[in-house]
Amino acid sequence: MSDQLHVAVLGTGIMGAAMARNLARAGHRVTAWNRSRDKAEPLAADGVRIADTPADAVTGADAVLTMLHDGPAARTVIEQAAPALTPGTRWIQSTTAGLDGAADLAALADRHALVYFDAPVLGTRAPAEAGQLTVLAAGPDDDPVANAVFDAVGAKTVWTGATGADASASRLKLVANSWVLVLTHGIGEVLALAEGLGVDPQGFFDLIAGGPLDAGYAHAKGGLILDRATATTSFGLDTALKDATLIVDAARAHGVRLDLAEAGAERFRRASEQGHGDEDMAASYFASFDE
Repeated sequence: MSDQLHVAVLGTGIMGAAMARNLARAGHRVTAWNRSRDKAEPLAADGVRIADTPADAVTGADAVLTMLHDGPAARTVIEQAAPALTPGTRWIQSTTAGLDGAADLAALADRHALVYFDAPVLGTRAPAEAGQLTVLAAGPDDDPVANAVFDAVGAKTVWTGATGADASASRLKLVANSWVLVLTHGIGEVLALAEGLGVDPQGFFDLIAGGPLDAGYAHAKGGLILDRATATTSFGLDTALKDATLIVDAARAHGVRLDLAEAGAERFRRASEQGHGDEDMAASYFASFDE
């Protein structure tokens, strides 16, 4: 394998754009496509070629990385790219697609004879831009192409299985995201209660600092709320709503009731209806108030 790969990145939102930049900085040849081309154009300054179509983007690629909104979007884009894909191309599927979505995408990869990696990531804007994501990966762990991509975008790769078809990485991603969302709603409600009761929120942070109740996420998301800076999006609220819905659906399908996750999805939905859908998910805080 040449040290330089040709990697096609399909989807250049917050995460996809950062991953494309880090792949280019690692010395790989990168072609990017996004449904709204204007969101991909800034990547040209980093040496990334911008493609007009998914098929154009994947032509001659060693690996295709999808980082799109959801499973149906990933399926549609790969189907559009299919005429230009060659058997054996690695498909690194990093969209959070849920269990049914991941199974559907694995079957699509099989139909096109692609080497499929179920590879969602943990991390938001800052670790993505720094190339410090945690990659959760299911697939052949000795594959040099996939490992080169993972090394460029992440600080750590956690292998969950030898095949992407069982969606073991996606299963772990849903479990991890459920914890992230609980923490996000938790700090939002704590700060809303403090405001309602006239309590200085700094007193709360001082109270938990350095102890077993402390959590880095409380400071990260709490800071956005206190600074009224939720428009600085690290993880979009509408994307979090999508993920929360996938978590609830997966739990129900396996006979598990998640009261907090269901309530959290409703908080995201309410905040989105209030006009906060494009803001950071910390904006679930506003669901505690009538606007």
